Amino acid sequence: MSILDTVEITLRNSTSNTYSVYFNVFDTPLARKWYTAFQTLLKDNYHLEKNYLWHGWANSERDGKFLCNEINKTFEAINNSKLDYHIDDHFDPDQIIIDSDDLDAHPFDHDKLNNLHKYFEDLQGTTQELSPYYIKADHTTKWHIRQLNNLCHEFESWALSFRKQKYLPAWQRPALLFCWLNSPKFELTAKDFKSFGIDALCKDFGGVYLGVNKAVGKHHYEVFHDEDGARIDELTTTTMRGQTLAAGDFDIDLGRTDRLEPWRIKENNKFRQWLTDNGFDPDDKSLTIGHPKIGQIDLIRSFGTLDHSLIWRKFYAYPDVYAIKTNDHSTVFDYKWSDKDYMHQQIEILRPGYIYTETHNGI
Repeated sequence: MSILDTVEITLRNSTSNTYSVYFNVFDTPLARKWYTAFQTLLKDNYHLEKNYLWHGWANSERDGKFLCNEINKTFEAINNSKLDYHIDDHFDPDQIIIDSDDLDAHPFDHDKLNNLHKYFEDLQGTTQELSPYYIKADHTTKWHIRQLNNLCHEFESWALSFRKQKYLPAWQRPALLFCWLNSPKFELTAKDFKSFGIDALCKDFGGVYLGVNKAVGKHHYEVFHDEDGARIDELTTTTMRGQTLAAGDFDIDLGRTDRLEPWRIKENNKFRQWLTDNGFDPDDKSLTIGHPKIGQIDLIRSFGTLDHSLIWRKFYAYPDVYAIKTNDHSTVFDYKWSDKDYMHQQIEILRPGYIYTETHNGI
């Protein structure tokens, strides 16, 4: 496949030493559209969301105990706000995490995670119709509402890798999710939809994928997977929708390729049947199922090996994205999610959007 550009990601460790990882961008219509949006993020120095970047790293500082503590702090902030909404819930990792070698079962109390996402849906609403709670919330509370969603997904991915590390270590699925605050969106067209589909649920080690729109809602496969194949009229979530927008965001998957595994084939067939049973056409590309691949890490150039565990070890040793460079732009992200003022950094960046939301909804 033709290569449009090679992107250099500079990682940094705690002593400010750096390490470079390289990925090739494919020269395809959707990848070109994504690359244009990505270049804008670098050129205009958008804020890389470092507190939502490392997913599924079992030994990360952002482990189950840390994430539960963050979730509880978010509950407290919302309960102490002026909103007439109370979350009567508490997350304790010893009670939520389920230690079982049954890898078909959830590694955590699934009802609690679904309820956590439901709090977010209640409080934020949808892109098309924001919740009255969100419109009325002060700016700090708006930030915490958004964290309900981010922390929910981060905890799920951590818990999956944490259990696999114990019972099936080769099948851990760490990833890097590169999301920028306020990243401009572009419309996905019928031509773009061709890159989606059930087959696109399978990912490759080191693959680079179009970032899903992180707006409110779950796509069809998330709902099928998270709610154990329940019928649509039995769902906890109220915001199932396909992806109509994308941005310069992207994901790097670092899990073992599963497309030929019997369990993956069985899972995809069950999902196809679920779609049919609920009135969807499994072959309808406009459902935007899956993860369109737009690039691939050059594993040999970056790491000198194809060994997954050695590559994971390198990422663990350099757990901060410091800079990104393309042919046209080079941007440094000299901040960390652990900065004491990191929440306030993000609120200041998000504040114009908060004000716009309030002034255009009668506040």
